[in-house]
Amino acid sequence: MAKITSIKGRLIYNSRGNKTVEVDIISDNQYLGRTCATSGASVGKYEAISFPNDNPEESLRILTENSKKFLGLEPNDLKVIHETIKSIDKTPNYSEVGGAIAYAVSIAAMESASKAIGKPLFRLISEQSEYRFPIPLGNILGGGVHAGSGTPDIQEILISATNAKTVREAIQTNFTVHKELRKVIEKTDSSFTNGRGDEGGWAPKCGNEKALELCATTCENLGYTLGKEVSLGVDFASSTQWDEKKQKYVYNRAGFENTPEKQIEFASDIIEKYKLNYAEDAVHEEAFEDMSELTSKFPNAMITGDDLTVTNKDILKKAIERKSCNAAILKVNQAGSLYDALEFAKVANDNNIKLITSHRSGESIDSQICHIGIGTNSKMLKVGVVGGERVAKLNELIRISEYDLIHGMAQF
Repeated sequence: MAKITSIKGRLIYNSRGNKTVEVDIISDNQYLGRTCATSGASVGKYEAISFPNDNPEESLRILTENSKKFLGLEPNDLKVIHETIKSIDKTPNYSEVGGAIAYAVSIAAMESASKAIGKPLFRLISEQSEYRFPIPLGNILGGGVHAGSGTPDIQEILISATNAKTVREAIQTNFTVHKELRKVIEKTDSSFTNGRGDEGGWAPKCGNEKALELCATTCENLGYTLGKEVSLGVDFASSTQWDEKKQKYVYNRAGFENTPEKQIEFASDIIEKYKLNYAEDAVHEEAFEDMSELTSKFPNAMITGDDLTVTNKDILKKAIERKSCNAAILKVNQAGSLYDALEFAKVANDNNIKLITSHRSGESIDSQICHIGIGTNSKMLKVGVVGGERVAKLNELIRISEYDLIHGMAQF
């Protein structure tokens, strides 16, 4: 097997124009793996720390000082790569070197190994006789911390072509809905300037209910029936509304507050009315019992933990014990290293928890996330709809479709 002969980090910028790190790993002096670390705007309290003291330069300094520890390692030995990172940073949340370094080093190593071996990355993540595409899940309307004032409190309204026969059909359907939604918004608001949020979803000035109605009308205009050809999903990102002192969810833009009981009713009404197949973080990140109530009430929808489970296998085990979700987001940078994330994926798959591999709002044009989604048997791939950093992932899915090992779309 090839050996790592070079490792180098640099300071670059993500899709929001914020500083991040990129790592190059070269094996046998020729096989380059390159990865840029992502970041989120809506961040769970138990996520890995991206940078020590929010300082990417400090992360790079530590990586440079310890670069020789990686030389001579086999780039596909993810456990050894992970253990080497942990020898530098023994904290549980990567607070010393930064989870961004763990993320970039571990994925860059595997990409280098993929080129050295001559196999696509998804086959290094898991060797299977056949694979299926996760269904692309895209943000068509954004609010919350991903958009400005006047937009909905709800962070994301999403679209997925649940009955698409091919990944290209699924991608095209999401594009079509996104384009039509712009026209629908323009008809209702002549002052709309085509503004978009961090992840490419339109960001109109309207309330939560109006935003959902606009998206439902868009699907109807195109001849789609919600819950059949397409389905809507919502990322409530409820931890951003939760006020610990008041013990209430405060919807500042809409001007109301919900008790925990009212929040369950609020989310339930939306799931039922709009036939959602996907509801993410409908309550705050420590409300395991409330999530359990929603999971029991909606067994056919993906009641999904993101801030709830933060790609942490131990927290996921707690959620499984309490039946707090039937689906979970996989974000590698929440966990830190790719090794951490794959350990999380194993727990999910072993317990029939559906996986949704997800991008972050602060992204790059990297596309390894597509391979991670396929290799972990994710049911959905949450990568947005438009924007260069989002389309890069969708185009990679089309390239991957040329492999004979891919047999259709994920089954629910």
